[in-house]
Amino acid sequence: MLSEGFHSLADCGNELLILVGIGRSGRPADRQYPFGYSRELYFWSFIVALLLFGGGACTSIYQGVTRLRNPVRLGDPFWAYVVIGAAVIFEGISFLIALKEMRSRPIPGALWEKIHRSKDPAVFAVLIEDSAALVGLLFAAAGVFLSHTYANPAFDACASIAIGLVLACAALALAFESRSLLLGESASPTIVDDVARIVRSDPRVRAVRPPLTMQLGPRDILLNLDVEFRDDITARDHLEAIYSIEDAIRRQHPAVQRIYIEARRPRSEAH
Repeated sequence: MLSEGFHSLADCGNELLILVGIGRSGRPADRQYPFGYSRELYFWSFIVALLLFGGGACTSIYQGVTRLRNPVRLGDPFWAYVVIGAAVIFEGISFLIALKEMRSRPIPGALWEKIHRSKDPAVFAVLIEDSAALVGLLFAAAGVFLSHTYANPAFDACASIAIGLVLACAALALAFESRSLLLGESASPTIVDDVARIVRSDPRVRAVRPPLTMQLGPRDILLNLDVEFRDDITARDHLEAIYSIEDAIRRQHPAVQRIYIEARRPRSEAH
């Protein structure tokens, strides 16, 4: 129960940090950060992973090892069951809301693929944390029940260690996902392929190289295009084609906020 208390405390702090990240990531671009602050949300989600590991996992494992070495006398488990039951209800509601939100995202694949491909830590971090919380509560209930059933506090200590291991796994998963986004992960393959299709569909385009994208934030994508236009069009046609391509991409994918198009010379002129 003490381990779950540490876990709940860490969860509260983590949710506040996610809110801080959401607020700070919405600041407009300035001279020092010309691409804005969208990636600050990814930074704070990484801090959440560190706190979940240090404040929840390590503390729970330490608590369990300590109680294995120095067992304590068992007390009345009534209020422990009450707290666990209430926690399951609250965490379950939060989990279902996060799960519904994740499943509603237009990301193909199973749930884990949706989490892995998601670019919004405000959703996948909550889902990962709530999943770990529910599993941890099951371990806590099992530890309390077995300890009093067999009059052996070692079961409770082992449950604390198990809770710590679950939190460690959740923290590592969250850190891995946040790391990919901090390093400059590409936009989803669906968006990249659709952008290439939009560019190729313009009759003034001869060829386009694979689009280069970077996920700056959940709804902020940087796009760099290397486009070769036909050699029989005028400079005005070039300019109109660029505007047309940008408008078409933004209509289909509003998250693509920054588009840079390099108009490459036709091959016949390049030699």
